Amino acid sequence: MTTPTRLFGRGSWPETRRIAEVLRKETVGGALLLGAAAIALVWANSPWAESYEALRDTRVGPAPLHLDLALGTWAADGLLAIFFFVAGLELKREFVAGDLREPRRAALPVAAAIGGMAVPALFFVLLNLGRDDGALRGWAIPSATDIAFALAVLAVISTHLPSALRTFLLTLAVVDDLLAIVVIAIFYTEDLSVAPLLLALVPLALFGLLVQKRVRSWLLLLPLAAGTWVLVHESGVHATVAGVLLAFTVPVVRSAAAGGPDAGPGLAEHFEHRLRPLSAGVAVPVFAFFSAGVAVGGLSGLGASVTDSVAVGIAVGLVAGKAIGISASTWLVSRFTRAQLDEALGWPDVLGLALLGGIGFTVSLLITELAYGAGSETYEHAKVGILTGTLAAALLASVVLRLRNRRYRRLYEEEQVDRDADGVPDVYQRPSAEG
Repeated sequence: MTTPTRLFGRGSWPETRRIAEVLRKETVGGALLLGAAAIALVWANSPWAESYEALRDTRVGPAPLHLDLALGTWAADGLLAIFFFVAGLELKREFVAGDLREPRRAALPVAAAIGGMAVPALFFVLLNLGRDDGALRGWAIPSATDIAFALAVLAVISTHLPSALRTFLLTLAVVDDLLAIVVIAIFYTEDLSVAPLLLALVPLALFGLLVQKRVRSWLLLLPLAAGTWVLVHESGVHATVAGVLLAFTVPVVRSAAAGGPDAGPGLAEHFEHRLRPLSAGVAVPVFAFFSAGVAVGGLSGLGASVTDSVAVGIAVGLVAGKAIGISASTWLVSRFTRAQLDEALGWPDVLGLALLGGIGFTVSLLITELAYGAGSETYEHAKVGILTGTLAAALLASVVLRLRNRRYRRLYEEEQVDRDADGVPDVYQRPSAEG
């Protein structure tokens, strides 16, 4: 009789150790993101709000290339391309060389990400069906999960979230981000210019050829990456898509000619190690600074924003939609694939994780700008909805995970004991329940 797969079962020790390192960097980035967003909110609602708007709208860049963009646009189109490049590297590595290369392990985060995007979008649409002012263009806003923000919440509540759940949260958020990019490319591209998009394939192919041959020189790679970005931007497709396309060309393991997988990791790990601090520590916080400055206009303005159906749809989607979508998808996987929840965990753990998935910020703000246009009244209301929903999801997740903190600490301590001379906890060297 085949032993059923364990949902959120303990993965391999190398992958657990790598994920722990990634999460430490993302947690620091999350703290910077929170600080940048707080500064923007205070500044945008202070007597000096005009100076914030002037800084955000300052245009820089070469006009002949149509790149004389506002600083806020540079943050959304340029810096977030770095963020999505790192996300693309992470996703490719997980599915090529990580624990998720096994279809039975990959099925859960993929299904949860899809459910966690579909249900919030459904809630938003249902709450805005009667409007004819273009409000429904924001259906994808509550679909995104902000991994940096979510990990910052985990750091604040000091939880000992089990490594398998932390890995799942990271993978869920990465898959979520990549699905969001697909949504942006398909549904938020209005004026498509085919010629620049086809021309972008030239520097993209050259970039891919060089990285496949393990060329690391930024003097060669950076101009090709920039050329790809410029041409994608010129085509009308959101320029962050270029970051994902470039990431997918980078090899995760060495080719047979270079000694094969046993000869060491491919360039993906090298680039990820170099660029993740830039992404988490600079790109995302700067984007948050230029995007989170919502002028609420006092209590009356805040009241008008939070009661607008767009803001309500976003907040309900982030809190209830994400919790239901992720939890229900996980239950469906367990129901129809013979997979069982790991014996050390309970469904309240899944609920806490699903609530964390409702912390949407970076990509939600990006989609808001694409859906409604910066400066419009609906745009401002949507940003209030994002902040409200994110805050509510963070508070609810904190309550649930604090209630489970004693259980998490016991699991964490179990993983740290019985460490042999090889430095690997014995719990990772025992036969797994999956056989």
